Formats: sequence, C-alpha cells, structure tokens
Amino acid sequence: MNSADQSPTAPDTSRVEVRTGTERAARPTDGAPQPGAPRLRVAPSPTGDPHVGTAYMALFNLAFARQQHGAFILRVEDTDRSRYRADSEAQLYDTLDWLGLSWDEGPDKGGEFAPYRQSERLATYRPYVEKLLAEGHAYHCWCSPDRLAQMRAEQQAAKTANTGYDGLCYGKTREQRAELPGFQETPVVRMRIPQAAADVPTSFQDLIRGEVNAPRPDDQVILKADGFPTYHLAVVVDDHEMGITHVVRGEEWISSTPKHLLLYRWLGLTPPAFAHMPLLRNPDKSKISKRKNPAARLTWFREQGYLPEALVNFLALLGYPPAQDADGKDVEMFGFEEFSRDFDWAKVNPVGPIFDLGKLDWLNGGYIRALAPEELASRLLPYLQADGLFGDTPSLGELARLRSLTALIQPRLVKLSDAPEQLRPFFTADQALTIDDDARAALTQDAPRVLDAAIAALNAIPDDAGADLGNVAGSWTHDRIEAALREALVDGLGLKPKVAFGPVRVAVSGRRVSPPLFESMEVLGRHSTLARLGALRASL
Repeated sequence: MNSADQSPTAPDTSRVEVRTGTERAARPTDGAPQPGAPRLRVAPSPTGDPHVGTAYMALFNLAFARQQHGAFILRVEDTDRSRYRADSEAQLYDTLDWLGLSWDEGPDKGGEFAPYRQSERLATYRPYVEKLLAEGHAYHCWCSPDRLAQMRAEQQAAKTANTGYDGLCYGKTREQRAELPGFQETPVVRMRIPQAAADVPTSFQDLIRGEVNAPRPDDQVILKADGFPTYHLAVVVDDHEMGITHVVRGEEWISSTPKHLLLYRWLGLTPPAFAHMPLLRNPDKSKISKRKNPAARLTWFREQGYLPEALVNFLALLGYPPAQDADGKDVEMFGFEEFSRDFDWAKVNPVGPIFDLGKLDWLNGGYIRALAPEELASRLLPYLQADGLFGDTPSLGELARLRSLTALIQPRLVKLSDAPEQLRPFFTADQALTIDDDARAALTQDAPRVLDAAIAALNAIPDDAGADLGNVAGSWTHDRIEAALREALVDGLGLKPKVAFGPVRVAVSGRRVSPPLFESMEVLGRHSTLARLGALRASL
C-alpha cells in the first residue's frame, strides 16, 4: 500500500506553486541587486555563538553577489529546536554587521520572500511533503529512537557496507507497523531512494571542484515527528522559493547533494549551481570546531581585539590566492571591494586551508599600523573601559593622553586587547605604580647613581614655556628630556644607553619593556616622572 493512502483526506498535490525568482519587482539601478542577477544566501543555525565558518561562507557568497550585481540573503535555519538559542540570532546579526558583510534580505530586514526564519515557514513545506508522499517518493516511518539506535549498533557490529535506514516501515500502514517492535505513535516522513542505481544521481558539477562523485544516499528523514522539516527538505524548498541561483556551502554537504538533487527532480524544480567550499582546519588538519578551538567562535575575534577588516582579509585568503599588484606581485593585504571585483570560483583552492592565527596576527598588526592614531584611539577605548582603566565617560584629559600614547604603542600593537596592559602604567596613580619583579631584578648596582643623576638633570628642565628657551610649546618635551638624560647619564656617567636608561624606564613604567621612553615621559608630565623616579630611588 502506498503510504499516501494513510491520510484520511489526501490533498490535491498534483500542483505545487512554483516561485522562480523572476517574479521579483524591479529594483533600482543605483548599485542595488538587479532583476535576473544571481541570488545567493548564507543560512546559519542559531544554536550557539556564531561559527567563524558562517562569516567565511558569507564572505564568498557576498563577494560573488556584489560582483554580479546580485542579491545576498540571510536565512535563519532554526528547525533544530532542541539546540535553538534565542540570543544566537542576535549575535549573528551583530557579528556579520561588525564585519561589514551586509545582506539585502533577512529576518531583520524583510524582503519579497519573507519570512526568512524556517520556523515561520512550516506551512510552506507541507504541500511539498504531501506531493512526495502522494507520488511514492516518501513514506511514513514509525520507528522509535531506541529501535534506530539498535539498528545502527547491529550494522556497526556486522560491519555492514551500506549503513542507513533499513526500510522497515516502507510500504506498511500504521496498523501493520504497530504490530512490530520499536513502534512510536507519531511518525516521521522519509524520502524513498530508488533501488535502481540509474535512478539515483550521485555525480554533479561543482563550480569549484568540477565533476564530483558522492555516495549513494539512504532513506533520509525529511519531516520530523514535531512537524519541523529537516535540513534536506527545507533547504531545497527555501532555496527554490527564494529564487536562489547559487548554493555555496561547506564540503561536508557534498554527500547530501544527491538527496537534494533527487528532491529537485521529484518536485519538478530546477536545481541551483553548487559550490562546495573547503573546510577550515586546525594545524593538525582536524575540522575547526567550537568545542576544541575558541577561534571557531566568531565573537572571539572581537573579544581578542582583531579588526574586522583584518579578519575579512584573513578569511578571503583561506582557500583563495592573494591579490596582485600592477607588476604581478602578490599582495596579501586587500579589502573586500578588491576581493569582490576580481572574484572567480575557479581560483578557490578545494584543499582545506589551515587556520593560521599567526597569519591573522600579522595582518591585524598591519591594519593597526595603517590606521590614523585618532581612529586607533577610538577603537582602543572600549577595551580600556572593559579593563577598568577608563570609566564610561572619560575626561578630556584622559582622552588627550590616550591619543598621545596611542601613537607610541601603535608600531608594536598586534591586537586591540593588548593595549590595556601596555597603557596601564600611564593611567595608574604615581603612588599606586608597582614595579614588576623581573624589572626590579634586572636593576644593576649602577641604578642608584643613575636615578640620582636623572632626577637632577630632569629637575633642571622647567615645566613651562620660556622665551629664553625658544620653546613656545613648553620645555617638557621628549627631545629636551632625551638631551638632558644623554648628557647626564651617557656622557656624564660614561654608561652605555641600555644601562643608562634601564633604571629610568623601570621607574617610569614599572616594566623592563615599555613604549618609547622619552615620549612616554613627556606624556606623563614633569611632576609624575620625577615622582616615580624618586619613588624607585627611595626603595633601593
């Protein structure tokens, strides 16, 4: 008996409304998506912190969409209700927006094919399921989870070559199946894979990989007992109804593509073009995952102080060659616009790229050094506030000091989150400054006389402007400070600069390593500098 006979009132499924995507209203021509142009999408699941792979896929989808004047859609695939997290969707919007990977249609923006959350589209999937049931391409399955677990265990023990569902429920009515062990009251719906190999396409053309051969599929569940579709049905229906022309996803979905091609064929739909991206991998070649690698969390990069433009550049280089300059030389630092303009699927390397954070650090440092100091200071401020160095409303004096110090630490800054530790001594009260143990241990027996000479030399520098000095901006400048200390310590005491300035650096910053010494002393000011030198001298 056909499983469709089990419905009390079988609906008319001979016609399922088809939306081709060409029915969209014309869009303006000022850079917006154009009618008939490609439509691409990224479709993450809100089951936790967004995965860095979501941004990776979004970047390549968006680059092609913008190049072709097409549309980029954000669809939320929230049918896995057991793992659904309400805050995850908001994080998704926030992180992709932070990266500048903007979408044209989505749950938060709307669009002609709304709704864009799968949980709000349940009525859309049902006609397709009924059509598959009525035409014998799907059937009800009442097997309980325990029965399925036992089946898989037996297959593994027997080392069965063809694993997957064994078809126990196929062709049976509810009553017939209820007489057998492992029955549950509410059925799922499975697609019925034809027995003849010729009826099951297992090869397809991929934009990146050429002809791809995938394994034969099994009778996959397409509608769960809770009424929610599985990924396999929902992705086919949604991509069709939303007019998606190119499906760009990770290579882990290659094995599922034959199932999707069968569904497209059975439903009388035209399949999109497929491009299966290489998976991001750890240095040990394992797949990058949030359980084992914190860098798999997209929010982690923001927490660590990576610039969004550096992360986008880094993701573009994963699986794709560098840009080239006019002389044909590789250029590894490039922006999204350049990446999109020259994008070509044929250039994507199908081999899984290694997620090398060292390379990201290098890129991030380069982007940090390219920023204007004022822009960098504004980007550093949230990290300083989170660290407690600044309050919610910094004073004008604090902001001025930050701008001055930013220029000093910029050349050696790798991540924005490195700044609080480097700047801490300059936003600490003089009496609260502590000397690091390793810095104190590095002081030599010359330290007392070095500090005495430095204090005397710096005391001779006035703290205000003087016509006789010819310095209308004031006398306490890094040039004047350096000249005074070199004369007193290097020339006067006959010490090498490293030995001469080491105790001064320790006194001023509490560290063996600090931002440029003389510029730091200028920013600190005469009073704080002398107070710190005196405090260290008194402790020796």
